[in-house]
This record gives sequence, structure tokens and C-alpha cells, in this order.
Amino acid sequence: MWSSEDSQMMSLAIQLAQKGMYTTRPNPSVGSVIVKDGVIVGEGYHIRAGGPHAEVYALNMAGDDAKDATAYVTLEPCSHYGRTPPCAKALIEHGVSRVVIAVTDPNPEVSGRGIAMLRDAGIQVDVGLLTEEAKQVNLGFLKRMQMGLPWVTVKLAASLDGKTALSNGVSKWITGPEARSDVQRLRARHCALVTGVETILADDPSLNVRHSELGWLANQLAPAEIHQPLRVVVDTQARLGAELNLFKQASPVLLVSSKPYPSNVQAAWPAHVSQQVLPTVNDRIDLQALLTLLGKTCNSVLIEAGATLAGAVLNQGLADELVLYQAMKILGGHGRNLLTLDDFQTMSDIPRINLIDERKVGKDTRLTLRVSN
Repeated sequence: MWSSEDSQMMSLAIQLAQKGMYTTRPNPSVGSVIVKDGVIVGEGYHIRAGGPHAEVYALNMAGDDAKDATAYVTLEPCSHYGRTPPCAKALIEHGVSRVVIAVTDPNPEVSGRGIAMLRDAGIQVDVGLLTEEAKQVNLGFLKRMQMGLPWVTVKLAASLDGKTALSNGVSKWITGPEARSDVQRLRARHCALVTGVETILADDPSLNVRHSELGWLANQLAPAEIHQPLRVVVDTQARLGAELNLFKQASPVLLVSSKPYPSNVQAAWPAHVSQQVLPTVNDRIDLQALLTLLGKTCNSVLIEAGATLAGAVLNQGLADELVLYQAMKILGGHGRNLLTLDDFQTMSDIPRINLIDERKVGKDTRLTLRVSN
């Protein structure tokens, strides 16, 4: 069904879509290529929410050459009026003769409607080219549209013997500067960053994306183009005060607790800090309820937390992915463990994990692992 040209052009569209992965949220990252008589006449990708979609950039570049051309799109063209007009309508108006789509959009406002609109206009629509490859660009968006939950990545850093710190809590620095820069880029791809109160009390981190530490990405994005993730602190007993580095960065912070904070503490918070009371399970914040809340607006969530919270996410089957930075260090038998997990009694009880990617980041090794829940 698919020609070599089809596969080549969709591969290019997927590469274009990847360029938007830091800037499009909460929208999906989409790429488009327009081809006429074997020649690329237009290409584009969705850059940011509220701006033109990928198809519009490609059509504008193609101009009159779009007539009777083939458009390759990584995600089904939208059919509704949002902040921008429907892309399916634009493809029809420009007279393309064929549209090749990698993934059907699960968004209820779109799902199948864009395809139907194109076919009703007499355009040949072929669906399913490089579907799995295209899905990898929008794992969070697809999961949120289908399940109402964000894609959850647990970020971990450990020594060769599986420790995150010495027995006295010293952990700076296990990994090298290249790995820490990579973590900044990882943060920049996520809608929200979740940590626990113990991490805040122990380290007083800012948990923001620092443009100066983005490495190669800093050359592609200006500081104003960086989307700071929503910083979420799980603080069951509402222990945090008002004097924290977390609050000094003027980007949203959400404090999640089982009871309201004292009014005098709330009064001292900056305007970008808010709170949310959620139910508990076994005296800890209900993590399923937290992810359901975040899933209303967030495609992807990064867990950067200690052994207890990170372990709970994995124990409860809520993690989709682990990103482990393994340092070439040995911290010793009394060091602090990577995760607090259940006492598994059979091999069938342990989490099922598959290696997706392994690469060197400076002197450290980064493992990307998918969790089968």
C-alpha cells in the first residue's frame, strides 16, 4: 500500500513534529510535508499552542503548488474551530488530492471527523503509515485524550550500586554536568514536575528549567520560549512555609495536601502559588486522584522525588516510563536506596520493564525504560 516515497515523506514529517516537542503543549506536536510530482513543495510543524498548525505552515510554503499534491501529516487534521480554523478545511481549499495520515486523533473534537471532512470533499485519505513511530512523539497527548491521565515519567539518578546518596544524605553530585543538563531538557518537555515535601525540606530546590543549563537546546530556544512546568509538591500534612526557593521563580506552583494550609501561611505566598486539597489513601495523598487532576490540562508529568514517592508511583502501577541516569560511582552499602518498593515475593510480582534506549551522557549512562502496567 505504501510506496518508498510515502515512507520517506512521513519520516520527514515525524522529524518535523519532534521540533515542536518543547513548545506546543498542551497541544500535540505535529509535522506536515506536501509533495507534488515527487518534489517537496511545502513543509512545517506546529510551533506553539494558539499559533498556526503544521498543515498551515506547509500549505503557505507550497502556495499554488498544493493543488493536486499529496499532504503527509503525522496526526489527523483538525475539523473544528478552536484558536485557529480547521486544517481539514484548509487542505480542501488548497486543492490537495491526497492526504496521508499517521495517527487518527483521539481528541473527541476531532476523532475521525477530519478524515470524514476530507473524504466528503473527494480527497483520497490513507491512514496508518508509520503509526507507531508517530505515536512516540505524542505519548502524553494520546494518553490524556484516551484515558484522561498524563504520561508519567519517573526520573532517577543512582550509582552503580543503586544508591542515590551517601548515608548522611550527601548527593551532590552523583552525576556529571552533561547528565544534569540533560535533566533540564527533560524537564522542559513536561507539563508538570511532581516532587515530595521531604525533597523540598531537605534540598530547597527551585525545580525550574534553567535556560543557561539547557546545553544545545539553549541555542534553539530563547528564554521566553521555554515553557516552565507546573511545579507540584505533595505535602500531605501541609508542612511547608512561605520562604522557599521554589516560590522565587515566578511560574506556577501547586501545593497538594490533605488539609488547607494555615491562613497566615497562605497570605505570605506569592500570587503564582496555589493549593489543592485531595483525599488520602493510607495517610498519603491519593496519587491516582492527583494524576486525574493533572490530566485535565497536562499531557505529561515528570516525577522528580525521593525513594518513597517515586517508589509509590511505581508500586501503584502509575508510571509509564523510567529515565535512569547511572553514574560511574559506588556509594556503599549504607547509602540511600533508589526506590522504596513493595516486598515482592515472586518474580511475577515485580514490575515489567523494557529497555527503550541506552546512551552515554557525558561519563554517565542514561537508560530509558518503559513500564508495562
